[in-house]
Amino acid sequence: MMRLAYSKPERDAVACFAELCEREGMQVRYDACGNLIARKEGRNPELPAVAFGSHLDTVSNGGRYDGAAGVAAAISVIHSFNLQGVQTDCPLEIICFACEESSRFGVSTIGSKAMSGELKKEGLERLKDNKGITLPEALDASGYTFASIEDSLRDGKELRAFFELHIEQGPYLENEKKQIGVVYAIAAPVRLAVTVRGRTAHSGATPIHMRKDALLGAAEIALELEAMAKRELLNGMVATVGVLSVNPGAINVVPGLVEMQVDIRCSTEQVKRQSMEEVRKLFERVGRERGLSMEWELLSDESPTLLHGDAIASIRSACESLGFSYAVMPSGAGHDAMNMTRLCPTGLLFIPSREGLSHHPDEYTSIDSLSEGAMVLGKVIRQWAQAKGPGTTE
Repeated sequence: MMRLAYSKPERDAVACFAELCEREGMQVRYDACGNLIARKEGRNPELPAVAFGSHLDTVSNGGRYDGAAGVAAAISVIHSFNLQGVQTDCPLEIICFACEESSRFGVSTIGSKAMSGELKKEGLERLKDNKGITLPEALDASGYTFASIEDSLRDGKELRAFFELHIEQGPYLENEKKQIGVVYAIAAPVRLAVTVRGRTAHSGATPIHMRKDALLGAAEIALELEAMAKRELLNGMVATVGVLSVNPGAINVVPGLVEMQVDIRCSTEQVKRQSMEEVRKLFERVGRERGLSMEWELLSDESPTLLHGDAIASIRSACESLGFSYAVMPSGAGHDAMNMTRLCPTGLLFIPSREGLSHHPDEYTSIDSLSEGAMVLGKVIRQWAQAKGPGTTE
């Protein structure tokens, strides 16, 4: 499966989805960034809309459920309402976001960033894919206009709430035998480039206690990061050393230089601050005890996103009324929902991923899980779309 952002396969999929929306009586439009917005009017078109949706683009050689599950659940809610003759007070909108994945241009959630005012146009014109096609060229080829991309910004007063259903992309729900994940926060990465400098030496002639082995220092850091994440397990912390370069890289030479890249994610700002202070002390201790020089550079520092309390409560209430088991949990991966929190109250719910696989051809979520997620989503949307539903002050 490969529907890269602003590619023909993605355009075809979005066009097909637009037809499904139109069959359900929805009015379809596209904004300047390529976000599809399908609208079903309510009894009172003056009320703000309740929006829900996800994305249809994929990573290279990805799966069939990442993003698409949320879009399918959204149209199934509208179809169910139509079959039951449900008419809401608020208008309803399905949003299919453009370019959620970073696979093609190295920047994720472009569509929702543009809609929420988080997209900075400066520098985007230089982004290229692996074929040399720039982001502006891809947008223009898809029928959109890069020059107008910032016109996708919406006024938060237009929306009462936004909800996203997504596959978990991890093993927690399946392992815990829970039907629904109620997400309270979306973790954000802190990324570091770390350089460990020791002293290159002969592997046979240098006694073990006299070495300044940069690789052993890096290995200790990696293991300590793992231990730190385990201590903060309940706070949703994870830590990954995803890149490691060892120099000179010879079997008979003690490594004198290691370059590593570290990805640390936390679900709250407090845990992030505490963890980064602990990481700083770790670097200093390893350098001091092993006689190594430690340098680190901050590559990115993003803040975790807390989801809206009323939205979380609504999802929990829907699960309980339907008799579905659920877990309140953080999301380790980023989603369009995190950007929509800048506009309106936002909720995110997960359904299980088999074996936790995602961004993989074997990605799978059962039809039962899809159905259960759609039922929860429908119940939540119906509640929020009442004239005096959650999020109102009347």
